[in-house]
Amino acid sequence: MNIFFEGLAWVFDPAHYGGVDGIDTRILEHLRISLISLLIAAVIAVPLGYFIGHTGRGRTLAVAVSGGVRALPTLGLTIILALTLGIGLEAPIIAFVVLAIPSILAGAYAGFEAVDRRTIDAARAVGMTEWQIAGKVEIPLGLPLLMGGLRSASLQVIATATLADYVGGGGLGHFIFLGLQTNDYPQMLAGSIIVVALALLSEAIFSVLERLVVPAGVKSRAPTTVRTKSSRSRAVVG
Repeated sequence: MNIFFEGLAWVFDPAHYGGVDGIDTRILEHLRISLISLLIAAVIAVPLGYFIGHTGRGRTLAVAVSGGVRALPTLGLTIILALTLGIGLEAPIIAFVVLAIPSILAGAYAGFEAVDRRTIDAARAVGMTEWQIAGKVEIPLGLPLLMGGLRSASLQVIATATLADYVGGGGLGHFIFLGLQTNDYPQMLAGSIIVVALALLSEAIFSVLERLVVPAGVKSRAPTTVRTKSSRSRAVVG
């Protein structure tokens, strides 16, 4: 427990803030890397997932590719890309995009597939076009699963973004790798504590966002199966 309190003391030490290697600077770097990776992954995966979910085409291939991508070791991929592209942000961001795409893609097409086919048939019956069905029916109803995919991807990227500093990309991994080299275990633990705190903060933010963006009618409610009794007397009914 002493090492844990030493890690906390390292986090709250004012001497470790400010400057190029300050905690605040490294947190901003970490968030920037994570946000850029998530945005790029979402731009790629959400439209592709919507296309698969709406048309039903390519689902088997998407599942197979997503499963294969999940099996890729992110550290190994980052190092290979760094040897190819050079030291900096490009290699880790590409690796984190690859890491985030499967969860977002699965959330996007699963959200469309979860929509009751009878609802879509009814939308077509009233004359809606395919674009209207996607925009007014499938996207709103599929938002909970998409938000779940984004939440999972954000947690994975924030936790794994520590690897960016291994190839000169910066972020909170700086404290972990520097502490490992110098046997400064409180510094290592401090970096880990901050990453965990950011992951928990991301979870809370996505929980709030889900409440804000998901339409109230989509949120599950317990169905009422008991018919209400008539207010009229039996005599009147007779």
